[in-house]
Amino acid sequence: MDKLFERTRIGSMKLKNRIVMGPMGTTGESDGSYCAEGIRYFEERAKGGTGLIITGANVVTTKYEARPCTELSNFHHVERLNMLIERCHHYGAKVCVQISPGLGRQQFTDPFTPPYSASECGAFWFPELKCKPFSKEEIKDIVEKLGYSASLAKMAGADAIELHAYGGYLLDQFHSKQWNMRTDEYGGELRNRMRFTLECIAAMRKNTGPKFPILVKFTPAHRVEGGRELEEGLEMAKILQEAGVDALHVDVGCYEAWHKAISTVYEKEGHQMDVVEAVKKTVSVPVFGQGKMFDPQKAELAVAQGKTDYIVLGHQMLADPEWANKVKSGNTMDIAPCIGCNECLLAGFSGKHYYCAVNPLCYAEDDYPLPEKKDVKETVLVIGGGPGGMSAAMTAAKRGYDVELWEKSSRLGGNLWAAGLPTFKHDVLRLITYMERQVIKLGVRIKLNKEATAENVLAGKYDKIILAAGSVPFMPPIEGIKTASSSGDYLLGIKKPGKKVVVIGGGLVGCETAAYMKEMAEEVTIVEMLPDILAIADHCLNNDQALRTMIKERNIDVVGDAKVTKITPDRVIYTKNGQEYTIACDTVIIAAGYQSNNLLEDVLEEKVEDLTVIGDAQSPRKILTAVHEGYHAIRVMR
Repeated sequence: MDKLFERTRIGSMKLKNRIVMGPMGTTGESDGSYCAEGIRYFEERAKGGTGLIITGANVVTTKYEARPCTELSNFHHVERLNMLIERCHHYGAKVCVQISPGLGRQQFTDPFTPPYSASECGAFWFPELKCKPFSKEEIKDIVEKLGYSASLAKMAGADAIELHAYGGYLLDQFHSKQWNMRTDEYGGELRNRMRFTLECIAAMRKNTGPKFPILVKFTPAHRVEGGRELEEGLEMAKILQEAGVDALHVDVGCYEAWHKAISTVYEKEGHQMDVVEAVKKTVSVPVFGQGKMFDPQKAELAVAQGKTDYIVLGHQMLADPEWANKVKSGNTMDIAPCIGCNECLLAGFSGKHYYCAVNPLCYAEDDYPLPEKKDVKETVLVIGGGPGGMSAAMTAAKRGYDVELWEKSSRLGGNLWAAGLPTFKHDVLRLITYMERQVIKLGVRIKLNKEATAENVLAGKYDKIILAAGSVPFMPPIEGIKTASSSGDYLLGIKKPGKKVVVIGGGLVGCETAAYMKEMAEEVTIVEMLPDILAIADHCLNNDQALRTMIKERNIDVVGDAKVTKITPDRVIYTKNGQEYTIACDTVIIAAGYQSNNLLEDVLEEKVEDLTVIGDAQSPRKILTAVHEGYHAIRVMR
């Protein structure tokens, strides 16, 4: 990993490696300053060996829109930002403070007040609202405030600043023809559309001096119909370099194609690197590249081949703050993997702090430490080897308990196998590999092909029992249902589809199953009771976009508002709007959800002293709930 760990310089800023934590929003205090949890969160990533940390966007004013996260507009914001920076400096990491003039049409905090933007375009989250165009006087006001925020960042001890000018946010709205229809000097040809950004750069330079590093994060390609094409994006790169910036941070996509900007499990590794490489070939300043570059070997190769100068990691830094240290030491098999679920993003846009499915300590570094190991050796039995069971077993072993894990099948992983075996979801398989390695390393006694019964559980006289037996497919009471099979049989490869497939159920599992089956079948149809697919899927918008795009691109038929009444070996019969219809098929797959496998709970709860039911055995939900409940069930043990 010679290239990744080279020492480099950007302007006056010396960096110990080429590994960058990308900007991600964080919660703050009511006045917009950083909270203690946020400061510790960044400190943990610095401790993990990251060379440069870019904060999430700090807005420069709340005059025109509500504050989405943290703010840097006031002298009193300096104190907490300085604490953050100093604590990262203790570990040799440098800190780049990202500064934002605002979200514009992307504002998500207020469905009642029309947001500001470059022109009278529609608001993204609230399409019925038409944006208010900024006046020239208001633009000048924001530029002045942004310059002042840059001075505050430098005062706080920042090593660099980054202008937030990408992804369909406010400055990118000015850059883009689809949102900027102005006829004054801030609209029209490209340089005029970039005028606001260039004035911001000039204000930042004026307020920080000639040698202070200024980065700009921008979007050379939106990859959506009507959006920016790469040819214009490369012209933007040249203009930004001429403006005197010290480095360019390349982004791809916008909220209309959010999955191309913030990666999901469905994207391929390195999916932005073609654009990054094109920018790298166009300019002479350093370039930052991102887009699922979590594989250390691929990251090293991208730098070695000159595709990018720096590797930016976002959600992978939430999953494992120690990524850089583990790569440097060659301990890559112990990296907790990001699985592209975007539970972190969903939490933030739901008003919560940023959770991570695979890391219960994310944004809670000081809140949930494991208690000291006990002097007396106590025994823990974990029933079930899925994500919840493995999480509990790992945690119990770390606490010093004598841990035994029973799994009734021949391998660990539980329903993660069905979730991860489709060709477009192999990120989930990395979680199985990681967790399996950890339980083995921690000395957990694993017994495969071991089914738990009340008799053998009680015979062991364990001090603590974790029931993590997962869930099983729900088979609805449809006439002829025995002709069909559950989605798991096909996702696991136990059964192969024919040429014409009908998937009953258009939720998350049904849609993923249909997309996977289309790789083998000629025709695939989803039949869903609700008006639309994914209607009750509790996942983030970018994951939703990615899966809907896949369904559309693979030409999968969707029948909504339909109730299946009968299944035969060669057809599915359903009713819709009072009419009966038939779909000819040779394969019927049921994806109607899951039900808890918790039969042991009633038998054991009055016969054992300490029993906790976690994960899908409690209620079918998510990987996040299983992993977190496994961790906390052991953490709170007396």
